[in-house]
Amino acid sequence: MPTPAVLLVRPDQTGEVRVSCERMTVEPDTPVRHYFDLYGNRCARVVLPSGTSTVHYSGWADVPDRVEDIDESAQETAPDRLADDVLLYTLPSRYCVSDVLGDEAWSRFGAHPPGYGRVREICQHVHDSLSFSYGTSTALSTAADVNAAGIGVCRDFTHLAISFCRALNIPARYVFGYLPDLDVPPDGAPMDFAAWMEVWLGDRWWTFDPRNNMPRKGRVVIGRGRDAADVAMVTTYGGPVLESMVVHAEEDLAPSWR
Repeated sequence: MPTPAVLLVRPDQTGEVRVSCERMTVEPDTPVRHYFDLYGNRCARVVLPSGTSTVHYSGWADVPDRVEDIDESAQETAPDRLADDVLLYTLPSRYCVSDVLGDEAWSRFGAHPPGYGRVREICQHVHDSLSFSYGTSTALSTAADVNAAGIGVCRDFTHLAISFCRALNIPARYVFGYLPDLDVPPDGAPMDFAAWMEVWLGDRWWTFDPRNNMPRKGRVVIGRGRDAADVAMVTTYGGPVLESMVVHAEEDLAPSWR
């Protein structure tokens, strides 16, 4: 039956990445209405007709030829001095159960000197303690579930690291996007969407990636939110079945359509 849906695949346009030559289509031909959600993410609303639908998005992203910024001297900010719009990211959310993991966070990281180095230590722990494997977590798996199981995918790594940060009163938000293999060996797995986090230190957001645990170039942000529930690739108001998904995020010499 016809099913309303919200699609989140178009990159953010507010940072250093410049996106052009965008094309988004739905087959069969279906009207699409674009809007910005409360986090500023570029969403598309559509009513998928009965039967099979195919959604295609492509674009050309001009990214900085460098990895994300790093500053070992960046300091944590006391909760009473945080900006009003940042305070939200210190609270528990659907998948980032910082209240459940609070005791573990303080016992593991509470004695570490506050600041950039403590967040880096959290990422290192998450990277070392979880194994990466597809199909090992579900849409219901919280950071506490993954922490107990010791296995998950990039969104689970990110949820756990965010939970530890928030338990320590460090604002952290979930980021979802494209991450091509630029200047790193390909890992051999089918390309997919990626998840990492941004942490508020000093007076700005800093990028951390507990899954890869290394600086990377070429990140193209699609959406930000409290956790994966806020930036689902597709939110549907019905029960459609996803038959297949293919992601290409790779370096090219000139814009082209595939």
